Amino acid sequence: MLQTLRQIFRAPGSAPAPDHSLPRVPEGQRVYCIGDIHGRLDLFEELAVAIEQDDLDCPDADSTVILMGDLVDRGPDSAGVIATARQWQARRRVRILAGNHEEMFLRAFDDVEMLRHFLRHGGRSTIFSYGIERDAYNTASLAQVQDMMEQAVPQHDRDFMRSFEDWIELGDYLFVHAGVAPDVPLAEQKRNDLIWIREPFLRHEQPHSHMVVHGHTIMEDVQEKPNRIGIDTGAYRFGRLTALVLEGDSRRFIQAVERDGAITIEHAASLDGKTNRE
Repeated sequence: MLQTLRQIFRAPGSAPAPDHSLPRVPEGQRVYCIGDIHGRLDLFEELAVAIEQDDLDCPDADSTVILMGDLVDRGPDSAGVIATARQWQARRRVRILAGNHEEMFLRAFDDVEMLRHFLRHGGRSTIFSYGIERDAYNTASLAQVQDMMEQAVPQHDRDFMRSFEDWIELGDYLFVHAGVAPDVPLAEQKRNDLIWIREPFLRHEQPHSHMVVHGHTIMEDVQEKPNRIGIDTGAYRFGRLTALVLEGDSRRFIQAVERDGAITIEHAASLDGKTNRE
C-alpha cells in the first residue's frame, strides 16, 4: 500500500528513489510483531492463523514472528497462550520478549511479596488457567498458594518463560517489551527499564539509536511516533490484539478484534505514521 501510493504520486518518468531516512528491516526479511496477549488465547489463535495466511500470500521472505511479552495475566487463558506460543515456536521462527508480567509470575514462586503483587495485577486469572480451584484459592494463605502453583504450573512452562529475550535488534528496529532509557546506549540498558519503563521513555521526542517497537503501555490503537511504535492495543481490555508487519521500509498492521463476542481480522496500512484502516 505504502509503495503503491509513492508510485502514484511520483513525477511522470522519474525513477524510483529509495528513502534512506525510513527505518528498515534487513533485505529479504519480513517481521510479524505481536503486542501484549495477556491471556487472550482466542485472539492469539485467530491472529496466528491470519499471520500464517499473510505470509503465504506475500512474496517469499525469511519471516520471523516476535511476541512482545506479557503473554500471561489478566485474560482468561494464560496457560493456553503459553502452550500455543511454545507449539508455534516448534513449527517456525518465533522469538519472544520477556515482559514484566512474566517476571512477576516467575518470581512469585519464591517471593511472597512478589506473589501478592502478582495476584493483585492479574495473576489470579493466570493460576486459575492452570487448574487451581477458586474455592481452594479463596481460603488459602499466600504460602499455600505458592504450594498450589508449584504443583499446578509445569516446570517446562517456567523454563520456557525464563528463555524469553530482553531485546531483539533487526536492522534499524529495536524490539523491547516496555521501552528504553533515553540517551543510554543499548549495551548499557538495564533489564528493569526494558521490561518496566514508561516515563521518561514515553515523553521522549528525540531519536533513539533505533526505531523502538514496544508494548507494555495500553492504548486503544497503535501509537506511531517518529522514534517509537507502541502496539499494546489492550487485548484483555479492548479486545484488540495487534501485529505490526515490517518489510523493507514499509509497515502495516494485522489485528484480531472482538466485537459482540465475534472475532474478525482487520488490516491497516501505515502512511507516514498515520494508520489507514482498510
